[in-house]
Amino acid sequence: MKQVVQNYRSGELALLDVPVPGCKPGGVLVRSAYSLISTGTELMKVSEAGMSMVGKARSRPDQVAKVVQSVAVNGVPATYRKVMGKLDSYTPLGYSLCGVVEQVGAGIDDVKAGDLVACAGNEHALHAELNWVPKNLYVPVPDGLAPRHAAFGTVGSIALQGVRQGESRLGEVALVVGLGLIGQLVVQLLAASGVRVVGADPDPARCELAERLGAAACGDPASAAVENAVAELTDGHGVDQVYLAAGGGSNQPVELAARLSRDRGRVVDIGKCRLDLPWNAYYEKELDVRFSRSYGPGRYDPEYELQGRDYPIGYVRWTERRNLACFLDLMARGSVDVEPLVSHVADFDDAVETYRSLKDGELKAVAVLFRYPGQKAEAQAPAPVVAVPAVDVKRGPVRAARTPVRLAFVGAGNYASSMLLPHLARRDGVELSTVVTTTALSGANAQRKFGFTAATTDLDAVLGDESVDAVFVVTRHSSHAELTRKALLAGKAVFVEKPLALTEDELAGVLAAVEESGNDRLQVGFNRRFAPLLQEARKRFGDRTGPASLRYLVNAGRLDHGSWYLQQGTEGSRFAGEGGHFIDTASRLLEADPVSVYAVAPSGNEDLQVVLRYPDGSTATISYVTTGSSGFPKETLDLIADGKVLRFDDFVRASVYGRKRWVSSRLPKARDKGQNAELAAFVKAVRTGGPMPVPLRSLVATTAATLAVQASLAGGAPVTLTGSR
Repeated sequence: MKQVVQNYRSGELALLDVPVPGCKPGGVLVRSAYSLISTGTELMKVSEAGMSMVGKARSRPDQVAKVVQSVAVNGVPATYRKVMGKLDSYTPLGYSLCGVVEQVGAGIDDVKAGDLVACAGNEHALHAELNWVPKNLYVPVPDGLAPRHAAFGTVGSIALQGVRQGESRLGEVALVVGLGLIGQLVVQLLAASGVRVVGADPDPARCELAERLGAAACGDPASAAVENAVAELTDGHGVDQVYLAAGGGSNQPVELAARLSRDRGRVVDIGKCRLDLPWNAYYEKELDVRFSRSYGPGRYDPEYELQGRDYPIGYVRWTERRNLACFLDLMARGSVDVEPLVSHVADFDDAVETYRSLKDGELKAVAVLFRYPGQKAEAQAPAPVVAVPAVDVKRGPVRAARTPVRLAFVGAGNYASSMLLPHLARRDGVELSTVVTTTALSGANAQRKFGFTAATTDLDAVLGDESVDAVFVVTRHSSHAELTRKALLAGKAVFVEKPLALTEDELAGVLAAVEESGNDRLQVGFNRRFAPLLQEARKRFGDRTGPASLRYLVNAGRLDHGSWYLQQGTEGSRFAGEGGHFIDTASRLLEADPVSVYAVAPSGNEDLQVVLRYPDGSTATISYVTTGSSGFPKETLDLIADGKVLRFDDFVRASVYGRKRWVSSRLPKARDKGQNAELAAFVKAVRTGGPMPVPLRSLVATTAATLAVQASLAGGAPVTLTGSR
């Protein structure tokens, strides 16, 4: 059989032919299906092997001490021969895999040949085609869990044991320093436990991944973003726990832990990082420093690992093996998702080249799997893509409207009657010309209330009326795109309530009308960007130089039974209908259009988590929830960048934290969400012939991003927005 080995003296990696291990009593012989490369621990070993002898000595002072002791006892020549003999030998790599039981040893009755098992141990779960694994280092894989995911069992157990050592409690706040493989798993486990998580890592891609997987905020530990996020989430008290999942020689992680921990907080070391504890800082806060020993109780105990002697569950609830089973169960139930961590799957025959690519930095990965002979390559669905259509308009001459500007309304329902028409009816220089409705009575009511010159059910007559300057489309969602298309072809300026379109084909139809007519005089009702308080807060926040993290909570609430919003078959989902509001607001604050969208949703309700990525590395996370309390504000957001935080509370109050703190005065109970300013900007553009309030390119990008949410939910993967800028 073949096995990955390394010569620690020369650094040589090889895929070696070695004998098949025997199936001893007390264990099983397992044929590997997938094994996981730990890109932290294993690459550290690979890098050490490539060092000079002096470098090796510096990296392992514990081994140098043993050599010095051996010299004192056995003399230099004997010690030299012993050390060189050990260094000049092949050593194995690997410690986490999933495979099929090929043979069962004496004394084993919990599995049989053909069963799928997850295996652990740096002497038993090796990168090899066959491994003998003792009883306490394997567990059966739950039904439905993919073998490639079960291969994460060992590293998952390491993360799980670290979280157990932190003794996290519901509602606490934790800091995870280092967002590599272990750190990403710790983030998910904590989030699944009801703990709010802040992540720290210099890699923006890893920060974005952690936020997708449940972290409240992440950032570079060298910036002020992490400290500001901790202050915001803990009211300045500091985090309850810090999990050190970083490696390397920097002492920054333990110093950061001291600075951001609360009084008597807990610091748990999971990774292998420098631990020169700043005495004063740890003493003054009386911090509880704990170590997490690998996969859990039983590790390094030969009676447990090799002889199969279990610890009584009444005395040791979570042993090495029980942690392994627990993590597999969490994956099987969907509480932990490892698929986003898989950066690459390599055939086992390419193992040496894969290690070389990882070591040289050609392959940048969080987790890499080896796929063994006999395992079919999974059919990889093509990455979901939603096109952002290019807007190529040969613009015709723009006719400045007469005064007053004559407006027609198509639709006069609740939103039009409460949020748009009251502002327009009292605006100077505006004439409400004609209202078009499907029923005569609703048109008559609108005419009476708001002073329309005429009411009709004949849309074509209005579109053919040369005296009408602009048409408002305020109907049900399913008709927006078609009505907008007709109005553009008729040469009218168009204000359409969100959404502009419910499908990519509808969006393409609108843009085809723009190109055919040369008429790009279009505005979508994304009013929040015009809200005076939001504009003031953005001005106070100022310019930024680095990527930003934006969090937007939309406490949408439940709809009344019978609402037409629930007619998803014809009107689209709730988020398809109003999600563009929140995406547009995020894009306005970040001053760019998104380049990718990732959405996840729990089963059984309409709650969504939507992560938008922007060209400069900024991210926006929109939590759209229908299951929250009606007493909580509907919309709150935080913008974090460059050591500053903008906090926006439901169009009532805003604050900016930076060198100086700015807090708005509390506004009256009536919230100004920007409709009046939006309508003023639209009417001005129509009257003067000037540019529309929002570039058409931005309207299209926001619509495409909203459509991408459903595509991401259907495909279970991030959606790239092709053509976005």
